[in-house]
Amino acid sequence: MDNVKELVVKGRLKKIEPAVQEALDAGASAQEVLDIMGVAMDEVGLKFQTNEIFISEMLAAAKTMQRGVGVLKPLLGGGGAAKLGKFIMGTVAGDLHDIGKNLVEMMIEASGFEVIDLGVDVPAENFVQALRDNPDCKIIGVSALLTTTLDAMKETVEAIKESGIDVTIMVGGAPVTPAFAEEIGADVYTPDAGSAAEKAKEIAAALA
Repeated sequence: MDNVKELVVKGRLKKIEPAVQEALDAGASAQEVLDIMGVAMDEVGLKFQTNEIFISEMLAAAKTMQRGVGVLKPLLGGGGAAKLGKFIMGTVAGDLHDIGKNLVEMMIEASGFEVIDLGVDVPAENFVQALRDNPDCKIIGVSALLTTTLDAMKETVEAIKESGIDVTIMVGGAPVTPAFAEEIGADVYTPDAGSAAEKAKEIAAALA
């Protein structure tokens, strides 16, 4: 199990599958292996927040966990990997950037959520429709990477609020600030993928 944790933290993509299988063969349950990988990603997120590692290293760790989860999925019965519920995520209309969004999604998924990816250049009404299609989703992430698309983020948050759907709106992206998030009525601002995953877990725990 320690080996599995270390491989995720270090982003050793090619070694994770046999290590996960070895842990299972040694008697660990699929849920226990999943949990230790989650602990590893918490560590990775903290290292990123404290500038000990770069985005590339965080991405490698998230991809490593994803591959490890692939070994576990048949044994989890579909529920174990998404024990915290659904998380909808998209980049706003007019913005085609997806690296930051994808990194957040990987971290959120690694934390135990089922991620519904709306993609990039997503109109406000598509965010609202996704919530209507998934009434059990309690958190939605709205991303913007361009200063020119901050208006689209504002419109998206307003559309979600006006829909009357009870959901926590998380926002983030390079040009987004805590003050702007508050100004447009978003519920949560996070500066990076690690803190987004931590906040999502806090919200899910409070709603449980």
